[in-house]
Amino acid sequence: MNSGGTPVSDVETVRPEKGRSRRRRILTRVAIGFLVLALVVVGFLVFTYNKLENNINAIAPDLGDNRPAQVEVEGPEEPLNVLVMGSDDRSGTDIGGETPGLSDTTMLLHLSADRRRAYGVSLPRDLMVQRPACPGKNGKTIPAGLTQFNEAYADGGPACTVRTVEAITKVRIDHFVVINFAGFKDMVNAVDGVKVCVPNEVNDTIGNIYLPAGTYKVNGNQALDYVRVRHGLGLENGDIGRMKRQQAFIAAMVAKVVSRGTLANPLRLYRFLDAATSSLTTDRGFAKLRELVSLGTSLQDIGLDNIAFVTVPNEEYQPDPNRLQLAPEATGLWRKIRFDKALGSYGADALVPGRKPGELPTDGASGSPSASPSGSASASPSPTTTPDQAAARAAAEAARKQAAEDAGLCA
Repeated sequence: MNSGGTPVSDVETVRPEKGRSRRRRILTRVAIGFLVLALVVVGFLVFTYNKLENNINAIAPDLGDNRPAQVEVEGPEEPLNVLVMGSDDRSGTDIGGETPGLSDTTMLLHLSADRRRAYGVSLPRDLMVQRPACPGKNGKTIPAGLTQFNEAYADGGPACTVRTVEAITKVRIDHFVVINFAGFKDMVNAVDGVKVCVPNEVNDTIGNIYLPAGTYKVNGNQALDYVRVRHGLGLENGDIGRMKRQQAFIAAMVAKVVSRGTLANPLRLYRFLDAATSSLTTDRGFAKLRELVSLGTSLQDIGLDNIAFVTVPNEEYQPDPNRLQLAPEATGLWRKIRFDKALGSYGADALVPGRKPGELPTDGASGSPSASPSGSASASPSPTTTPDQAAARAAAEAARKQAAEDAGLCA
């Protein structure tokens, strides 16, 4: 007992209560602080999500009733066919010497049902096709007839383009995306530029475009110039070369976007997503951010080695050498897409983001047998190359390099 008559043990039991109370108050404040921080973060994420989703312009096009049936194929998911169009519509300006309101870039993007391969097939704007009847922008019906492919977009917008692609391919389009080329510049800037290789100096006096020769990083307007230039290259058909450069640039940009430098940088990733969604017009079923995220995730899971970009087989249109028409081989390519098959021989000259020029494709992109893992017991020895085979390979490589140079690409 102390001098006041209170037991010492009773005094000692009071002090721990005060200590626990102080710690409890501190923990409560910390918990409240974390809660406030969590609410701020959640609020920011919700705001960001809503902002990105609200950036997307959604429309409900009239695609008509006479559409190809969806072919049933085996796989954990349904195949996905997305028609991607590049347009100058929103800018209202003349870019690179092109007339506003035209779609100069059209690509059919196909993802397989097993999500193991994807490929984009470019359609030349100068392709002569049988366009079906379409609702025009002025509300009047555009009669069916033979016309240049990109006239479908000029006269009837995305709806007429989808109808035309479905008519000539017999492939049902699940969704479409229109990318505003003026906003494309912001997408390139958001990832801090994309590296390109220009084999020869480009001096396009018609589009007022100049590109020096060499390998370097392009940003903004210069990137737009690279994918739009058609003149000043000494090419007989500038549109085909331009499509190949667009494919090469898209492949390089896909690789840049899925790289650690972008995905691991929240600010850079947000800027890219903000620029991308601000540049998009889609059908209403594809206007939700989760749908676009799902598409991006699928492409990332497929892997860069199994994403291929090709141009539909085409040939000169006899009545007008400045126009093109589908080659007979195109029918086989459309069947590959319709029945969800690998590209096979159609992927021999494909541009693949994860593959070096001249490197053989994997089975995911082309359907070719894949090699056994190096060093495995079951690996068979490589057959001896005959002189004729070596000569054929050398000729094929020379042809590939020449085709790349003709398209304004480095071999």
